[in-house]
Amino acid sequence: MPKPSAPPLNPLVVAMAYDGLCTFEFGCAVEVFGLPRPEMGPDWYRFAVAAAEPGPLRAAGGITVGVDGELNLIARAGTVVVPGWRSADAPVPTALCEALRAAHASGARVLSLCSGTFVLAAAGLLDGRRATTHWRYFDALAARHPGLTLVPDVLYVDEGSVLTAAGSAAGLDLCLHLIRRDWGPQVANAVARRLVIPPHRDGGQAQYVEHPVQRERAGGSRLAGLLDRVRAALGENWSIERLAAEAAVSPRALHRRFQEATGSSPGAWLLTERLGRARELLEDSALPVEDVAAACGFGTAATLRHHFRCILGTSPSAYRARFAVVPNT
Repeated sequence: MPKPSAPPLNPLVVAMAYDGLCTFEFGCAVEVFGLPRPEMGPDWYRFAVAAAEPGPLRAAGGITVGVDGELNLIARAGTVVVPGWRSADAPVPTALCEALRAAHASGARVLSLCSGTFVLAAAGLLDGRRATTHWRYFDALAARHPGLTLVPDVLYVDEGSVLTAAGSAAGLDLCLHLIRRDWGPQVANAVARRLVIPPHRDGGQAQYVEHPVQRERAGGSRLAGLLDRVRAALGENWSIERLAAEAAVSPRALHRRFQEATGSSPGAWLLTERLGRARELLEDSALPVEDVAAACGFGTAATLRHHFRCILGTSPSAYRARFAVVPNT
């Protein structure tokens, strides 16, 4: 077992607890930083839990959380972890925001897991910074905090002293990343093995987003028949010229009607439809990747891989390994 070569300047990790706490994200922090790891030597992280408000503090599933101290505890922390917040619509207490700002100003690193990003944003710690959160909360977070730059297709964002993780399990990815920063890859790999998870996951959270259902807008009835025909024959060559001819309009008028009907260009709409169908085939069929590419209109496996990598951050084979339906035996 590798030994840490040097401890972080302040090894105290404090996880926040509050009523309505997200149990899984809180458990990620406990599992990574709170378990005894004598094999790592005496300088390993120390762990404590701070109450963001008076108790009792109940986590999801009816669990009551005990704490080691109140908000003043985070003033001693080298790292503060904010698990998933109780609701995207729930206001963040002023006292919690002030304590986080003070801890950060004193040199503490602040991590948010999943919807905990709302807490960091409310405290002003994300102004002018890049950040991420669970894909379900992107619109709400962007509308409420326009001063931050949201990064959609990542598992976490490291801005030095402020770090944010995407959906629930991405909290483990971020915590392992911090260990990698503090102690190096060998130690991070050792902790990952204890957790029985990969030390680094391929791709971002785009591959976990539900398949987008492109709903036609009010003007969609003018193209409804064409859209249905294209969806039924995605493997065919649907050039702009052919689409325009099928719609009996000019290419310029086609672009205008697609924008009105779908909110995107013909090319962007077609790519999304083809990727969606490819994902379905990779999940539900045993077709080789080459046949999936042909069936969806990508032509070659190389082209399919290119678009998967650019848009989903992974490969078709890795996507199938992760999401394929395992047949009953």
